Amino acid sequence: MSGSTMRSRAGTALRQLLAGLGVAAALAAVPAAPVQAQEVAGRAAIAGAGSTFAYPVLSRWAQGYRRWVAGGGDFPAGNSGLDDPPTAPSFEYEPIGSLAGIMRAREAAVDFGASDMPLASGDLGKLGLAQFPVVIGGVAVVVNIEGVGPGRIRFDGPLLAGIFSGRVRNWSDPAIRALNPELQLPDAAIAVVHRVDGSGTTFNFTDYLSKVSPAWREQVGSDLLVSWPVGTGARGNDGVARAVRQTANAIAYIDYANAVRNNLSHAALANRSGAFVEPRPASFQAAAAGADWARAGDFHLLLTDTPGEGAYPIVATVFVLIPKATSPRRIRAALAFFEWSLEKGGKDAEELGYVPLPRALVQRVRAYWATNLKAGG
Repeated sequence: MSGSTMRSRAGTALRQLLAGLGVAAALAAVPAAPVQAQEVAGRAAIAGAGSTFAYPVLSRWAQGYRRWVAGGGDFPAGNSGLDDPPTAPSFEYEPIGSLAGIMRAREAAVDFGASDMPLASGDLGKLGLAQFPVVIGGVAVVVNIEGVGPGRIRFDGPLLAGIFSGRVRNWSDPAIRALNPELQLPDAAIAVVHRVDGSGTTFNFTDYLSKVSPAWREQVGSDLLVSWPVGTGARGNDGVARAVRQTANAIAYIDYANAVRNNLSHAALANRSGAFVEPRPASFQAAAAGADWARAGDFHLLLTDTPGEGAYPIVATVFVLIPKATSPRRIRAALAFFEWSLEKGGKDAEELGYVPLPRALVQRVRAYWATNLKAGG
């Protein structure tokens, strides 16, 4: 299939959003009541919304930022576009999915949106947004099969596409047994669990499946929202984790931080080199090692199915989207938080299973702020 045909099957949710038709889909992803993240001491709130993939690290960063500010910390803002950043804002974040986060940012209803799907420069211009990465993580395939612990079960891309498309329906299927001859797998139906909200985790998972399976690319494609051929839906990565824990013989995709926190058994996946690799910060870093951010306009770059013997094949980047129409004061408040996160939040990110941005990329982000968001852009 040609690249243009592939692109025509992807991005429907974003195209609807740009056309003003994605409102219902985004609103359907928003909980009835806001979910408030950890607060940072102070008066004026920094408000964000979007990616559930990013929620664990953003919450941890908010705690660290609060302690740092309470201790009198202050950041020099040289060469970052920050002039006299506020020292004590509170922090509220709604983990409602990437699509809803993009919508909230487009409407300037929040100071920033968070998405695990990067937007192209043209789309950013239409939406009035600036975009930059803040952390890298992985999408784990998890199972709930009696006697199968973390890293024990193996999948390759075509097999995963077969399972999530409904062509492979039983754990005793010969294709599964061929990759896992040492496992005692049950003669039981596979219970597929997937996201129902507009999700960057879904986007990266389906982008990977589209790269490794022509049938998946043609029939389902890659997007924040897709028409799943089989399975039960759940809202947010937390919702998927609960569904997997409660469902025998289940399989799902979820951010690695949530998989670890919920003690779910992850799979080892075959990468482009044919090696079976477990989701780990080291394998995420291996996947990101060759990323050419210098040539990625507005940081529009994906890390799925990258080359490298130790590379995990489903790696995602968390992107922050800031409305350029927001007041300079609120932009400075948000960027001061992310300046702290990029400079001092690396250890927190690593402890949760994410990978901090490399130093060269952090410098590119700061230069981008100075060019695109200085004094409110």
